[in-house]
Amino acid sequence: MALPDTPPALAQTRSLAAQVLSRQGLIALGCLVVLCGLAWWWLWRMGMPSPAKAMPDMDGMAGMDMPAAPNVWSSTYLGATFIMWAIMMVAMMLPSAAPMILLHDTFSRRNRLGPAATMAFGLSYLALWALFAAVAALAQAALVSAGVVDDAALAFGNRWIAAALLTVAALYQLSPLKRLCLSHCQSPVGFLTRHWQPGIDGALAMGLRHGAYCVGCCWPLMLLLFVGGVMNLAWIALLAAVVLAEKYAPPAWRADRLLAAILAIAAVMVVVPL
Repeated sequence: MALPDTPPALAQTRSLAAQVLSRQGLIALGCLVVLCGLAWWWLWRMGMPSPAKAMPDMDGMAGMDMPAAPNVWSSTYLGATFIMWAIMMVAMMLPSAAPMILLHDTFSRRNRLGPAATMAFGLSYLALWALFAAVAALAQAALVSAGVVDDAALAFGNRWIAAALLTVAALYQLSPLKRLCLSHCQSPVGFLTRHWQPGIDGALAMGLRHGAYCVGCCWPLMLLLFVGGVMNLAWIALLAAVVLAEKYAPPAWRADRLLAAILAIAAVMVVVPL
C-alpha cells in the first residue's frame, strides 16, 4: 500500500528547517550564541558582588568621609550607563530575535545574498535597542538625580511608584498598539514574507522595522527593570524569559492577557504585601 504524499505545507516547513540548520545557518546560529553568551557573561560579572562589597572593612572606614554621590550627568557616568543598558538589551532581546535573524539568513541565501545582508539586518535591529538604551540611560540619570531611584540598587525605593509602573505595563498589554506590535513579532515567516526587501538596503530597512515593532512591544517590560533592580541578574533573566515566551507561546495561551493579569496582581502585592 502506497504511503500518502507529504502535504505541501509540511514539506515546505521541513525544507525551511533544513535550510536554517544547514552549514551556513549553523554558522549564523553560532555567532548569535557567542554574542548572546558574551553579553550574559558581562552581566554576570557586573552583577556578581566582590568580596570587598560583601565584607566591608568597617574598622578601616572609621573616621573616613563617605564617598560623594556620583555626578549622574557627567559623560563618564552617562557613557558607562549607556554601555550597561546596551549590553543588557543584547542579552535580553537577542534570544527572542534569533529565529527572525536565522530565517532572514535563509531567505538571503535563497535570493543569492551574502552574509552581509543578514549582518545588516541584525545590526539595524540592535540599533533600535541601542537607541532605547540611550533613552534608558538618560532616564536612569534623571531618576537617580531626583532621588527616586537608589544609585546602588538601581530600583525604585517607593513601592507606590513601582506599583504604578507595574500597572502601566499591565494596561499596555491590553492596548491595540501592543497587539499590533506583537503580531509582527510572533511570526518570523509572516514578517519576512510581508516586508521582504532585497539587498543590503532592504535588510537594513527590515531590521529597523522589526526593531521598531519589537521596541513597541517590549518597552514597558524593559522599564520594569527599575522595579526589581537594573543589575539584578535573576530579574533580568526572568524578564528575558517573559519576552521570549510572549513572542513564541501558542496563540491559544493568550500570553499577552495572562501577562497583563500577572502584572496587575504583582502591582497589588507590591502595595499590599501578603
